[in-house]
Amino acid sequence: MLPSEKTILTDYFKYLEFEKRVSEHTLKSYQRDIKQLVSYCAAHQIEQWQGVLPIDIRNHIANRHRKGLSSKSLQRELSAIRSFYNYLLKKLLVQNNPAKQIKAPKQERKLPKVLDVDQMSGILDSPPDSFLEIRDLAMFELFYSSGLRLSELADLNMDDIDLSERELRVLKGKGGKQRILPIGGKAVTALKKWFLYRTNTTDLAVFISNKGKRLGQRSIQLRLNRWCKKIGLPEHVHPHMLRHSFASHLLESSHDIRAVQELLGHSNLSTTQIYTHLDFQHLAEVYDKAHPKAKKKSDQT
Repeated sequence: MLPSEKTILTDYFKYLEFEKRVSEHTLKSYQRDIKQLVSYCAAHQIEQWQGVLPIDIRNHIANRHRKGLSSKSLQRELSAIRSFYNYLLKKLLVQNNPAKQIKAPKQERKLPKVLDVDQMSGILDSPPDSFLEIRDLAMFELFYSSGLRLSELADLNMDDIDLSERELRVLKGKGGKQRILPIGGKAVTALKKWFLYRTNTTDLAVFISNKGKRLGQRSIQLRLNRWCKKIGLPEHVHPHMLRHSFASHLLESSHDIRAVQELLGHSNLSTTQIYTHLDFQHLAEVYDKAHPKAKKKSDQT
């Protein structure tokens, strides 16, 4: 880069620090990310910011991707480059933003963690020692029985549940959507036990604290962690693992992805399809363990 171009970059960082008043962390991130672009320009004999073309940005990002950078990191670098070129455009130092139409590679979607049937049985079949644990088991049963989101469970009111019909209403689903869900027999039994202790409160919430107030999402998470530690479950369990387990086990048994989509309240089928990958992963593991031709020769010696 020509000295004048490096001066422009220095001025840009001063602009971020003193005019935009970005945090020290953000400033260092921008400096680090644009330094990578400077290195690319130096390697390709590009001496001016005006000389950087969209194909250069694409090649630069592709090279960073080959070096193992995640999609999230690449998106951050592109954002830094776009912001820098927007600054250059305002200063009339360039005629276009070469990073404007460039997209980072899509991040590989991580499969959600699920519990197997035995682990779920360990969580739900262990006996409670207090009325709070009776409440907790009712929560966990309902999670697994109906595939609720954490927010949906916390928002449930008494008039949302009909134990005689074995169903519940979700009034505040994602995107404001409502849905009716079935309640399994074990969850009905657990709820009936909890309702015997749910007294002396004017709160409408299904699940309340020992002070008679609605139990918050964080409290539900902490109670699940406490319960899993008590029963000796080695894996860290968060509430959505119960929802994921519900979806995975139901799909594995029924193979009806549309029904699972409806029960989960997913707007797009593609969101539900991630559980088909979990199902296949499980089948592949069974195959590798059981099929006589699946093992490598080195495993059989």
